[in-house]
Amino acid sequence: MPDKYFDPSEIVRGIQQLLVSDKKKIAFLFGAGTSLAKKESSSPYIPAIGRMTELVLAHLKEDSVNGDKYEKALAEIEEELKQQGQPLNIETLLSNVEEKIMIIGNGTLNKLTKDEFITIREKICGKIREIVSVHRDIDSKEDSLIQYDLAKWICNADRKFGVEIFTTNYDYLLEIGLEANGVPYFDGFTGSYKPFFNADALENVNYLPKQTKLWKIHGSLGLHKDASNGRIIRMSSDKDDLLIYPSSLKYSNSKKLPYSAFMDRLNLFLKQDDAVLFVCGYSFGDEHINERIMSALKTDTTAHVFVLNYDIIWKKNDKGENVKAYTFTEDSYLGKLAARNRKISVLATRTAVIGGQFGEWKIRPDLDSTDSLSPTSYFSEDVTYETDPKTGTSSKKPIKNGKGELLLPSFVSFVGLLKNMIPKDEWEDSCGE
Repeated sequence: MPDKYFDPSEIVRGIQQLLVSDKKKIAFLFGAGTSLAKKESSSPYIPAIGRMTELVLAHLKEDSVNGDKYEKALAEIEEELKQQGQPLNIETLLSNVEEKIMIIGNGTLNKLTKDEFITIREKICGKIREIVSVHRDIDSKEDSLIQYDLAKWICNADRKFGVEIFTTNYDYLLEIGLEANGVPYFDGFTGSYKPFFNADALENVNYLPKQTKLWKIHGSLGLHKDASNGRIIRMSSDKDDLLIYPSSLKYSNSKKLPYSAFMDRLNLFLKQDDAVLFVCGYSFGDEHINERIMSALKTDTTAHVFVLNYDIIWKKNDKGENVKAYTFTEDSYLGKLAARNRKISVLATRTAVIGGQFGEWKIRPDLDSTDSLSPTSYFSEDVTYETDPKTGTSSKKPIKNGKGELLLPSFVSFVGLLKNMIPKDEWEDSCGE
């Protein structure tokens, strides 16, 4: 057990001060977990990898011509992965398929030809595009998105330097939130008829000092390669969208335009003094992104990275009941990463690494619950009840020891903190007014 404790109230107030400081350059790195987050029960969202895998597998097995053939091949692939100690999910499946396409030649593997594996790859990628295309069902529901509230904070926060957003997500949820609030933003493209990617514009964005920047580092729906001149252009989404799919090829693909330019921008941002990067919904599973972050933090700057690590998983206990478990530990990959670099603070649900030290959350007992920054808005304190030694029944007297869960690793809670920083009368106003 850790012998060090961190006061969540101090951390939260420190984050607020960073967000309002005109000296700080603020950026966000958003991963898949932020597109999974739902502001309301009916909010559009992108399912997590587990559910997405189920949908992709069902799509393959339901093929009217080759469904049975694909199902047998998938069973064999799952067994292969199991022997390698890997689960069957979109990334491992797509990696397995990509590798077989490269080595199969004129033969067969899993009783499939090269052309059949290519077809499977196209079906997987097509289903992924379909799943992330939730913008088609949003219509007038923009304000039901948590990304809408994030954009509302951006347009109300009077900052000297524009916010930069880096995201691995392909979907349009961030764009919808920004545009619904009338927030001007630059995404590296210029033009009207066929907006084209201008990599040079990412090297120095000082000519747009207060404008929000949106960098989609794994590509986006609607990005294409213009066959006539080789430019990267933006147009309506279709099967030829330029996306880095989750497979063993994503590292090499990340070195191509436009992805490499966005990665360079992330590295350049973190090499600035007073740069602060908030990471949310990203599990640090992409080595090509991690390398850019770590290499930038080795430079002699005052940059800092706050990782909001939602590490809750649900497991069944011996009684078959679902119980909470927490994946962030001192010995986890992210725990070791932060322990070696004091410029990284990992704020997980029950524990954290701050200043290179691992510890638990423990809130002070003297905090005022009526404070404008109520502890209940960012921390859930554990509560137990005394047990009567004679009867064995619990009394109604609560026992608190200050320990509990930090809520901020949840994207919804983090955006809620941002929202609470804006006066209600200003929050209700539209940015375009």
